[in-house]
Amino acid sequence: MAWSNRSKEYEKLLEIGRPPNIAALFPNSKALIVSGQFIDRALMAKGQAMTIAANARSHLIIRGVLAAAQKAKAGCIIEIAKSEGGHDFYCAVNYWNMARQVDALLNEMGLTIPVAIHADHYALKNSKDLEVAKVEVPSMFEAGITSIAIDASHQPDDQNLLSSVAINPYIPKWAGLECEVGEIKGDVGLSTAEDALFLIQGLNAHDIHPDWIALNNGTTHGIQASSAGIQVELTSGIHQALKPYGVSGAQHGTSGNSTERLKRIAKETRTTKANVATALQMVLWGVKIDDYGNAILDQNGSFTKIKGQGLSEELWAEMEEYGAAKKFKAGDFKSLNLPFENKILAQPKAIRDRMVEGVEAFVYHLLTEVFSANDTAPLAYEAILQAGSYAPAQKARRLEDPAEWTEAKILEKAKSLTTDKGPRGNYDD
Repeated sequence: MAWSNRSKEYEKLLEIGRPPNIAALFPNSKALIVSGQFIDRALMAKGQAMTIAANARSHLIIRGVLAAAQKAKAGCIIEIAKSEGGHDFYCAVNYWNMARQVDALLNEMGLTIPVAIHADHYALKNSKDLEVAKVEVPSMFEAGITSIAIDASHQPDDQNLLSSVAINPYIPKWAGLECEVGEIKGDVGLSTAEDALFLIQGLNAHDIHPDWIALNNGTTHGIQASSAGIQVELTSGIHQALKPYGVSGAQHGTSGNSTERLKRIAKETRTTKANVATALQMVLWGVKIDDYGNAILDQNGSFTKIKGQGLSEELWAEMEEYGAAKKFKAGDFKSLNLPFENKILAQPKAIRDRMVEGVEAFVYHLLTEVFSANDTAPLAYEAILQAGSYAPAQKARRLEDPAEWTEAKILEKAKSLTTDKGPRGNYDD
């Protein structure tokens, strides 16, 4: 089909493909913001491919990612996690302004790729979180979210399942849905097919069919402390066990994993969504990274800024001074995003442009050479036209007996699980 945002074909996609919240928020928009379900379906249609779910820690990251996706003709996801952009946050981009920024950029840049707006890691750590979520989640969709990850993995398996069931009525049926089993905490507390099946089968019994599941498959969030990384065989085995339930994989913590390992995740598992956060932040700032997208620290544990790339040298020096005053370690530097976003946006255009171009080049390489996501935008178009709606058909039907998954039986079944969740800790993002 024609790629012009003025073509009749594209106008049809805008007419039928944008969900109700997006159509109401942006009635005159030419931006194709869609349900996360269509992004998943496009990557499934291509096969052995996953696309970027880019954590939008800065407005300039969003701009660079969208430019790269358009160049690659790839559907993509722009997201922010609760710790980054929820009510307790360290980024200026948040759950309630992210869709507005994406819509504005797509229109300004004349882009036609399909994009989902994803609320990542919406954590439900206890019953209080659940009650807050019943008010907060609808407000997020009212602000333009089109996909959400309900992350109750901090809780025991039975409470993870029960919380995920309890919040589901507050999530639109057309929205992309991700669930999580096992906090992302490296090579401890690894997920198993047993605990993944417990969650997915229990949801299935309640007629809830997630588009993605995130596992603890050996990776971490943030700067990597080791090269252990993603366990491909573990991931593949769990995905195979879940195949009857139609769920795709969401790969968290890609920063710090080699391109070869990420290629294997795309080709050997059912993963269609790959979260990228820390690496994008480092590229935007002009911090030196290795092939794994991991920041290269000097002997003092400090970042190495590449002169002439990313931020101006003066602003970087100011950020380092701020971090030193706060006694930040390398992993704490993500907290600079909020206090320095306006100063970043106030830099000269030449500096901003080189920051965006750095992100664009990095993401384009990922999409085309590592994730194999190129040319998936037309597949999303086809899925929208085939559905004739903003909501595709569900990938799975109910296979489990609801009578076997009552609250009492869920609590009883959980007692027989033998999974090891690893040490307690703060594993957000």
